[in-house]
Amino acid sequence: MKKRVYIDMDNTLCDFTSKSEEMKALSKGTLRYPQSKYGFFTSLEPLPGAIDAYRKLEEIFEVYILTAPSYLNPLCYTEKRVWVENHLGLETTKHLIICKRKGLLKGDYLIDDHLYPEFEGEQIQIGKAPFETWKEVLDYLLVLA
Repeated sequence: MKKRVYIDMDNTLCDFTSKSEEMKALSKGTLRYPQSKYGFFTSLEPLPGAIDAYRKLEEIFEVYILTAPSYLNPLCYTEKRVWVENHLGLETTKHLIICKRKGLLKGDYLIDDHLYPEFEGEQIQIGKAPFETWKEVLDYLLVLA
């Protein structure tokens, strides 16, 4: 049986922070929550190496995208689904889970930019040493496979 890997979207697969900062700057400080705007999530760019890493991982593991919704934008559910289809294909949308409490799901690994104490599997915090890039994440996980 394949091991199960959950991968976050925001600041893990796609660049939430850069777009958020860009929109705040354009609004001259009047926009506090850019993610509340229509089209925010569909406009996010993939992070370097994220799409290729996802493809490599799905060859070996049972992979799901596990992302928390933005309660400030009810459209985020649709926009995140559209982002996945646009960048990873229609079939991958079958592996999209939108859930605020990531610890409710059972899996072997969670790749995320945040830690979730209630998640029972191993957590890989991307963006922090020793997993600062997708290359480091892949190097680690592919050895374990």
